[in-house]
Amino acid sequence: MNNQNAYNKPVTLGNILKFAVPTIAMSVFMSFYTMVDGLFVSNLIGTDALSAINLTAPVIQLVTAISTMLATGGSAVIMKKMGEHKPKEAREDFTFLILVNVIVGLVMCILGYVVMDGIFGNLKLSPEVANYCTAYLSRYLVFTIPILLMNNFTLYMIASEKAALSLICSVTGGVLNMVLDYVFIAILDLGIGGAAFATGLGYSVTAVAGLFVFSSKKNLLHFTSPAFRFKVLAGAAINGCSEMATALVTGIITMMFNWTMLRYVGENGVAAVTIIMYVLMFASSLYTGYSYGVAPMISYYYGEKNHEKLKRLVSTSLKVIAGISFVTVAASFAATKALVSVFARQDNPVYELAVTGNRICTLALFFIGFNIFASGMFTALSNGIISAILAFSRSFVFMLITMLVLPALLGVHGIWLATPAAELMALSLSMVLFLKYRKQYQY
Repeated sequence: MNNQNAYNKPVTLGNILKFAVPTIAMSVFMSFYTMVDGLFVSNLIGTDALSAINLTAPVIQLVTAISTMLATGGSAVIMKKMGEHKPKEAREDFTFLILVNVIVGLVMCILGYVVMDGIFGNLKLSPEVANYCTAYLSRYLVFTIPILLMNNFTLYMIASEKAALSLICSVTGGVLNMVLDYVFIAILDLGIGGAAFATGLGYSVTAVAGLFVFSSKKNLLHFTSPAFRFKVLAGAAINGCSEMATALVTGIITMMFNWTMLRYVGENGVAAVTIIMYVLMFASSLYTGYSYGVAPMISYYYGEKNHEKLKRLVSTSLKVIAGISFVTVAASFAATKALVSVFARQDNPVYELAVTGNRICTLALFFIGFNIFASGMFTALSNGIISAILAFSRSFVFMLITMLVLPALLGVHGIWLATPAAELMALSLSMVLFLKYRKQYQY
């Protein structure tokens, strides 16, 4: 069967889920990479080490931000060209963008080692936590290039109708990460550095598989002689800047959470924030996976000018996200104590902080899915500016407002309420822009 036949099928829930279910599962497994590190680190090393993982998150989010920008923005540009029946150009651009990822990864790795000591030295951490931070990040940076390639190959496999292979790679990487976490930490006693090595090797599975997959000319997308069209790079950057903004400001907001918690509670508060972020990250991965799965379809139908299919796809997607939202909220409320107890014992002061925080933060799950889909939809429609406005407002502007105001009024409870309040504000903006551009794109 021709790879493009999948885009010619009717837009039904079943056909949409053939694209989306593998990416949802894949996104969930990718969220395990960090969660498994936290699980082993908190139980085998301690909550100080768990705090260190969260304190390194802003630097790691910078790597994620760049790779996400190039992956989502590039995928939209390339699949739009496929929809316009320009496969040769699409493959040349694909190869060019992968080369850009390798160069960017090398530069970021070097810069990370240069600035690492200065970053942690300014946080006024205890010597033990500061050493944990340096040990974790110094090992993680080794895998900068594989991480960038993994994020890109994940989306390009989906676009090439190889979502099942992408899922297999993600599952394999996730299982490898879990096994190596135990081997490196519990058996070889490599400490928190072993957790970083396990995560990096897990990421590398998709990166290595992608190099083999896209070397075959049988695939819809494959490596060829690159065309150095820097307008394509600019277009990919603009289209993907919203996703980059989301990942980048997530790191900034993480720093704000950490600073605020250090002020109100201390390092135990940072550990509690880490646990809650794992729960929110796991739930959000469902929405992110769905949005990634349908993005190539949106781009293709937009390039093909098939407004009927585009409209049906968007309408069905909103119903799917609403269903996921209710399920995740109910599950998070019901399993709060069980989830938190995986990372912290009940006699640990971190436990009660995290239980209270998770019950409040869970309210954000009513809104997060719609906000993620709206931003991803505009990226797929090659409107990176609107997507960036949504992502930046949601992840930074609204979070900044709620993080400054609510803790000052309500103390620690205000910190937990900041995320639901920001997501609700973002939902209002998403609805306004969704309705404003509905006639233009005819979705």
